[in-house]
Amino acid sequence: MSKTILITGAAGGFGRGAAIGMARKGHNIIATVHVSSQVTPLREEVARLGLSERIKVARLDLTDRYDIAQALRWDFDVLWNNAGMGEAGPVWEIPLDLVRNNFEVNVFLPLDLTQRVVRKWIDDGRAAGRKVVFTSSMGGLFTPANWGTYVATKHALESVAEALQQELAPWGIKIQTINPGAYYTGYNETMADNPFRWLDESRHLTRPAALRQAFDDFFATPEGSMDAQEMIDRMIEIVPADSGKFRNVVPQAVEDMLKRHQAEAWDNPI
Repeated sequence: MSKTILITGAAGGFGRGAAIGMARKGHNIIATVHVSSQVTPLREEVARLGLSERIKVARLDLTDRYDIAQALRWDFDVLWNNAGMGEAGPVWEIPLDLVRNNFEVNVFLPLDLTQRVVRKWIDDGRAAGRKVVFTSSMGGLFTPANWGTYVATKHALESVAEALQQELAPWGIKIQTINPGAYYTGYNETMADNPFRWLDESRHLTRPAALRQAFDDFFATPEGSMDAQEMIDRMIEIVPADSGKFRNVVPQAVEDMLKRHQAEAWDNPI
């Protein structure tokens, strides 16, 4: 059955790829982007692909109350909270205003939108069968050094989603998370640049060169730069589906690693 799906953060990466893929499968997509300058390029791409009848492109700045009000006037079956950003670097030295902002963007703003959307569905008497999807991360289930701020937001999002699943079940609203591994979209690579705008060797003990080397070493591994199309293909299946798993970790090798990590955490010594 064709669905109408609202996607936040659809200017590039997973959101853009999955929007196009789901439209090609007959779904109607409201592909929203953060800033106005991203609207026209995506509209032009959609037109070139012959998908203008299937994909509506609009700005949805989650800090703009007028954008939010407009979004609440749209009718859609699935809300996919895909927008996000990340701060990296050592959590013991990162400025706290950056931590707060990362939580604002990745947790508070999507939660605010979700609260408004599900209440509208319930008030309209059309909640049953609707769905909210959150793009979480493999980092929502474990914490590697120097990624702690970003993955802390995803840990919080996991808890929010799990609570929502239980709380909204009486109204028939479904909740899912998608937990990608380290796929190459440019998102992780850009996040890894962020600490170098505040790290100061005259003040901080973390050495920028050593941190950069650690990031580069990770991205040089097969696990650090997987082909994003694999994840996009899975998202195209997961997001519109009426049934499936609450948590969706991709690829399987990452799911297996996370399960081992969580099991070993019980005996992790200090």
